[in-house]
Amino acid sequence: MKSLLIKDLSPQQTQMFLQYAVAPRPIAFVSTIDEEGNVNLSPFSFFNLFSSNPPILVFSPARRVRDNTTKHTLDNVLKIKECTINIVNYDMVQQTSLSSTDYPKGVNEFVKAGFTELKSEHIRPPRVKEAPVQFECIVRDVIALAETPGAGNLVLAEVIAMHISEDVLGEDGKIDQLKMDHVARLGGDWYSRVTKESLFQVVKPLTTMGIGVDALPDKIRNSKVLTGNNLGQLGNVESIPVVEANEKEELLKLYSKLSENQIHLIAKEFLDNGNVLDAWKILQL
Repeated sequence: MKSLLIKDLSPQQTQMFLQYAVAPRPIAFVSTIDEEGNVNLSPFSFFNLFSSNPPILVFSPARRVRDNTTKHTLDNVLKIKECTINIVNYDMVQQTSLSSTDYPKGVNEFVKAGFTELKSEHIRPPRVKEAPVQFECIVRDVIALAETPGAGNLVLAEVIAMHISEDVLGEDGKIDQLKMDHVARLGGDWYSRVTKESLFQVVKPLTTMGIGVDALPDKIRNSKVLTGNNLGQLGNVESIPVVEANEKEELLKLYSKLSENQIHLIAKEFLDNGNVLDAWKILQL
């Protein structure tokens, strides 16, 4: 394993390793205004949700590594403590990238990138009409982490209103992750797209207490076939399922001549398809 000390790296090298490793990152597409009312629009991938009550989104317009200058977004929120944060989907990604160009102060990136300004209902900066989800925010605080090249400035934005396109809502009124078509930033020029093929669900142990990997029988825990993910699935049950005698007899007729590795391969297929119960049944033969 390659080990690196930050003190031995240039800011450019540190940034490169961090952005390629800590990914994918959601994109905050932020609109702000200056004291003259000029609109600025810029994307930030140092961004996430940090609280739901109060609802706080945090993004970080970092100081430029190349020359240590600050971005117009940061300058604006220090003066006018309002912003909109718009969520980027695949249909917007190329225009969003274009808006990140370092245009001179006073240039409206809505116009440059071809986006539509939508008047906000509670604050002055406009929303991005094309965004599937739009948040109107009040800036509660800006925390400067340093004044060195690449230093972040944490903008704590409290959501006071949200606007959600009905196109991304399911029949239950909730946001349908399959309809969002999210994109996210990685390192360099790389992005990722959240598609139906790349989505999967992991059952969370919120209402039950999983037995844990340490409680699995040795032959399962030390399997040469089952992966760490598979062991996590097996350890997430509240108790090891009981196989009724008649069912066990039927399973033995089918699988009794198989080796342990072959049994584990079949169990792994069940697990990879999300069928934990049947995996447990065959593993108990």
